[in-house]
Amino acid sequence: MITAGLTITLDDLAGERHSFAAGRARLICFVKEDCETCNTAAPVLEALHKAYGHAIDVALVAQSGLQNATFAQRHSLTMPVLDDTACKAAYDWEIESVPSVFWIDENGEKRAQFEGFIRSDWETLAADLSTHTALPAVQIDWSGLPAWRPGCGSKHLDPSVFDRLKAEAENSPIRARRIDVASGDDVAEFMFDQGFSDGLPLVPPTPERVMRMLSGTRRNAQDVVATVAPNMGEATVEKIAINAVMAGCKPEYLPVVIAAVEAICTDEFNIHGVTATTMGAAPVMVVNGPIREKIGMNMKLGALGAGNRANATIGRAVRLVVRNIGGASSGGVERSTLGNPMKFTMCFAEYEERAGWPALHVERGFEPEDSVVTVFAMTGGPVHIVDQTSRGPDQIADSLGLGLEGVFSPKMKNLPVDALLVVCPEHIDTLMREGLYSKDRLRERIQAVTATPAAGIRNDATLALPADGPADTIVSKFASTDFIHIVVAGSEAGKFSSAFHGWVSGETGSLSVSKKIDLG
Repeated sequence: MITAGLTITLDDLAGERHSFAAGRARLICFVKEDCETCNTAAPVLEALHKAYGHAIDVALVAQSGLQNATFAQRHSLTMPVLDDTACKAAYDWEIESVPSVFWIDENGEKRAQFEGFIRSDWETLAADLSTHTALPAVQIDWSGLPAWRPGCGSKHLDPSVFDRLKAEAENSPIRARRIDVASGDDVAEFMFDQGFSDGLPLVPPTPERVMRMLSGTRRNAQDVVATVAPNMGEATVEKIAINAVMAGCKPEYLPVVIAAVEAICTDEFNIHGVTATTMGAAPVMVVNGPIREKIGMNMKLGALGAGNRANATIGRAVRLVVRNIGGASSGGVERSTLGNPMKFTMCFAEYEERAGWPALHVERGFEPEDSVVTVFAMTGGPVHIVDQTSRGPDQIADSLGLGLEGVFSPKMKNLPVDALLVVCPEHIDTLMREGLYSKDRLRERIQAVTATPAAGIRNDATLALPADGPADTIVSKFASTDFIHIVVAGSEAGKFSSAFHGWVSGETGSLSVSKKIDLG
């Protein structure tokens, strides 16, 4: 609670404006109508007003709307009862409970400040007022009053009220342009009409919701996280938070969204190319580390589908950032021939504990205890790879490899294109039946099972083949095992793995990027 120095300018119950500032002594008490302790204090304050009101300003600051008048009538109050229903004064004065009393002299010095009803505090206050004003002591039957009664919580501490006041305060971190919606307009339809939406309804990003979202990170709201192509808009923490609100995120998801935005806006990932290609690429996000459990991400049953708020809204928030900050809207820069449902969202967590393999982020140089998000540019998937009959490790590996033949086209080989293979737990069990089946062994097996003699395919001009060589040159699906990325996810029941098919890789396309999540 503050001690002194602030002023109050509010209307009383008759609509008359009152201001209390330095230069005149004042006794101010914050109250609300439904607080029993405030009702105990009101007659005492009225007595103090009648005894000393012509020498000092005495006023009640009331928080109860239409019930303020009821409070005044109940106690036959003659002092000004000021309307602080919006709780702005209570917020500015950092009130915690009511009644809250401030006795401030002509020089702005606090002479007394207390909360609730402790009879000795009120007796001391009355004596000091008498001494200060050189007026006779007020006549109050102190023995008829309780020795102690606790106060009640100030109404502005209600989370919905407090967040609004915090967002509207002069020192608010919110700097984004405010958009006013006419009272007769439907907010959801308005956001559709403004082009903010990905085609699904949005959560209105009210100031209080944005403030709550910003509580998910310690970063300054005006920190520039990235510059988002194609319009090169500056993605501040605040603007990312706004899009996270619209996507339906919780505040604790915000660090993941921020890290993912950092990742997609790198030159290596090339979000401009990913967005603009007619091929329909979209970011696919894989989350690793302790953050998965902390925010309740899904890595098990239905991990690639609907039903988990964190998975769904984190991916959607990143897509909305690209749309609303980067300016990549369908029909504009985004020119996908058919589109792609992953352009709504595709984010999931790896089931790291389910296999004996290093987790994706550990493979990429991070510590197991780090929380990391990795982004891939993918054009297709998830595509099921079904094998319910194989019993040997190599048999399952072959099935997984053959399932990747469809990347771009079964006839296209030697592709410098990423693929993300999501292996289900039952397939993991079969792979590990005879001992550890490493990721590198699986990658080599995929290359072997997809290998084809060059002589049989060289005449097709669409193929990416090595330079002219012997007809018996063997060409595998991928130009290198480095393009095959492997993670684990899914439920314990069902022999159904999946794969995501990539876009163009390398300097002219997109490289997968990992970013450590700042949990501050």
